[in-house]
Amino acid sequence: MSQPDDLASGLARCIERGGWRQGEMQASRADWLAEEVPVALVYNGLAHVVMMCTPHQLDDFARGFSLSEGIARQASDLYDVDVRPVANGVEVHIELAGECFARLKERRRQMAGRTGCGLCGVEQLEQVARPAPPVGRTAHLSAPELQTALAQLAARQPLAAATGATHAAAWIVGGQLALVREDVGRHVALDKLIGAMAREPQGTGALLVTSRASFEMVQKAAHAGFEILAAVSAPTAMALDMARQCDVTLLGFVRPGRVNVYYDCGRFAGS
Repeated sequence: MSQPDDLASGLARCIERGGWRQGEMQASRADWLAEEVPVALVYNGLAHVVMMCTPHQLDDFARGFSLSEGIARQASDLYDVDVRPVANGVEVHIELAGECFARLKERRRQMAGRTGCGLCGVEQLEQVARPAPPVGRTAHLSAPELQTALAQLAARQPLAAATGATHAAAWIVGGQLALVREDVGRHVALDKLIGAMAREPQGTGALLVTSRASFEMVQKAAHAGFEILAAVSAPTAMALDMARQCDVTLLGFVRPGRVNVYYDCGRFAGS
């Protein structure tokens, strides 16, 4: 079994596996497993966090994580990003503006640690809901545009097609997928998209994710200034609270021929 042509080298591993179907054991066959590696984000020489990621587009991830977590206020606060493979994973060294680095060090003094779930290491309840200002009201999305973009999504997820193990975050502009990022982690896929758009803005549009719309996903979207979040699965109640607070249009269960509208303020239309 050869590696799919559109799957970059090193993102998946071919293995042999058995199986069981309809009461019978199956012969061994080749299958693809998505790779994930520990990625350490290092700001101005200070190690801050280790995340498990698909080892691809880590420059975008570092930029997006820095922005969505409030470490950098804007893209210009990130002077340089250097991806360095090491023995046990990857280190991404980020040169951060001095004022932002000072705030990061103060934040670290108040926390025991932090991991990729977005909440681990938070010691006080008030640290959970990092304040995000309300987003603007310039974006619009119609149901036909969302359905058209959804129909395009599978073809833009080569790693998911090969392994079935990754999520995607996509940016919709005029009913077309302008940009897509994949990762084994749904938060990381979104951070990669945010980082890529910080480098190359794609215009006003809407966010589509192949996961549930959790509180953290809405929070990251709001910090990035995204006005519309559409998810193929359900939102949580806390995600809905955050969407209302930040004025983010929240759509769920986006499937062929249907969509649930959980919160809107005139951005989403049926036609």
